[in-house]
Amino acid sequence: MNTYLLTISSPDGNLLKEEVTGLFLRGAEGDLAILAGHIPFVTTVKAGECKVEFPDASEKKGYTEGGLLVVSNEGTSLLSGTFRWE
Repeated sequence: MNTYLLTISSPDGNLLKEEVTGLFLRGAEGDLAILAGHIPFVTTVKAGECKVEFPDASEKKGYTEGGLLVVSNEGTSLLSGTFRWE
């Protein structure tokens, strides 16, 4: 499965910077699924659950209080004021 670089950052620093297969969370306009090759865009993120899927089929869940999601050809960044892993 194709991967891309995902960075999750908060004021405390980078909480994740790894190759992933998917990111699932709630954007300003509804639920989002970011997979490799997604079209570049920027959106605000609403508070809620965030799920990250890895190439080995494992997943990790967390919670964001909201923030900014930037998807580009170089990778994806989630910038959150508050983020915590389950």
